[in-house]
Amino acid sequence: MMAGPTRRGFIAGTAALGGAALIGSPAAANVTTAGGVRDSPLIRPGDARYEDLVLRRTSERFFPRPESFRLPTTTEQVVRAVDGAVRAGKRITVRSGGHCYENFVGDGAEVIIDMSAMRQVTFDRQRNAFMIESGATLWTVFERLYLGWGVTIPGGQCGSVAAGGHIQGGGYGALSRLFGSVVDYLYAVEVVVVDAAGRTRAVVATREPDDENRDLWWAHTGGGGGNFGVVTRYWMRTPGATGNDPTRLLPRPPAVTLETTVAWSWHDVTEESFHRLLRNYGEWHERNSAPGSRYASLFSLLPINRRNTGADPGAFAMVTALDGTLPDADRLLSDYIAEVTDGVPGTITVQPPRRLPWLAGVRSGSLSEDEQAGTFKVKASYLRKRFTDAQIATAYTYLTGTDHHDESAILLLVSYGGQVNAVAPDATAMPQRDSIMKAVYYVIWTDPDGEQANLDWIRRWYGAMHRDTGGVPVPNGVTDGSYINYPDTDTTDPAWNTSGVPWHTLYYKGNYPRLQRVKARWDPRDLFHHAMSIRLPA
Repeated sequence: MMAGPTRRGFIAGTAALGGAALIGSPAAANVTTAGGVRDSPLIRPGDARYEDLVLRRTSERFFPRPESFRLPTTTEQVVRAVDGAVRAGKRITVRSGGHCYENFVGDGAEVIIDMSAMRQVTFDRQRNAFMIESGATLWTVFERLYLGWGVTIPGGQCGSVAAGGHIQGGGYGALSRLFGSVVDYLYAVEVVVVDAAGRTRAVVATREPDDENRDLWWAHTGGGGGNFGVVTRYWMRTPGATGNDPTRLLPRPPAVTLETTVAWSWHDVTEESFHRLLRNYGEWHERNSAPGSRYASLFSLLPINRRNTGADPGAFAMVTALDGTLPDADRLLSDYIAEVTDGVPGTITVQPPRRLPWLAGVRSGSLSEDEQAGTFKVKASYLRKRFTDAQIATAYTYLTGTDHHDESAILLLVSYGGQVNAVAPDATAMPQRDSIMKAVYYVIWTDPDGEQANLDWIRRWYGAMHRDTGGVPVPNGVTDGSYINYPDTDTTDPAWNTSGVPWHTLYYKGNYPRLQRVKARWDPRDLFHHAMSIRLPA
């Protein structure tokens, strides 16, 4: 999931410078009963709703066409749907928000369990934690947690992403430097699993040290989606929190956000000033990304779209926000802008500093529930330090070259680190705990005939950025692999990954063998699998 502005949002914004959940209550005609238990709606080709469900995804490269969709509203219905598919010998995949960057949901699926109708967000007094169903979108989560109890989780700002995949992949967003990763707050998870004998059941796993299912909880703290079973519900609570007052059991976000936007026209950007900007941005994050930094609340996005080849070369912008209630917030923000733009001519203030209530500030960061889909390919990496000079030169070459003529390619640099790095690499399944930024590479196109050319172009760019480590971000002093919620199947292909380092090391590092053991216990038949799923131990 992308944090900060959505693809459409920041593309539209830089251009100016130069499916909500479809399912409500199940239709009665599609609900049957067996043994007194209601089945979930079964939607097959020919049903008028089938084509809408085919289109309920973000990447227009992929068109899932299973034999049927299942739309459960309860855990019991998920159990029945999974059990029925297993007994019939059907391949099952799961979808919550539909934001997977690869074809993990649609590839070979015969039954897709669509979780979009399970979207409750409430406080569970029995578990003394906030319960979030996996189909709830992030916007729904933020709005209900904040307006209901004044609390939040440090999740991403792309509002149509659902909790189902976002949380189990790790989850991060604008508040992660201040509060950490989303999975740092995961108390419990409910998963529908299938054992070696083919029996289907729902299991609740918690972080309690004496929980016999704790390994299943741990696997969902960054292990990624589609690996162990169907997640139906999460429970969130701050580690070490005491008492039963819900308003004290998750972080309270800053009441006010102070934000600003600065931009540069490609007319004014030279290779020298481009280099200076990326060096300044990276070195600032090297100095200010430790846990407890006075800049812990600062979150900055630098999306640099490719220079246009026409008469108007276009522009790109940097969006920055921090806690507006800090006594020196204005000075912190102005000092940050001054340090990043030092020696970079042509800086334009697009949006002067302004204060917004927190939820309004989240919405202004392009968070919505109606993000449109697009045709794109994404690659990413964690950065422990700024780009090397050679990498900056490569980025400039690809962002200003004339060998790519489609409408949009973007390098996005995202603030990271802070409190995320206060957690040990093996405490959760997500091992990258000393990074300072994320780098995300996008190419977006509209002509279906241009797909292969665009894929080849971004593969060359990404490979050139990591030419010293076999075309991929092998963990070293500068990079630290990649984020499983930004999956890239090219990392499994020796034609594009010549490093000799397997793809799973890039995403899971030393945590992978433990994830394999969890897989062997909870999905011994490998029913839940895809191109980059956890493999059973040899």
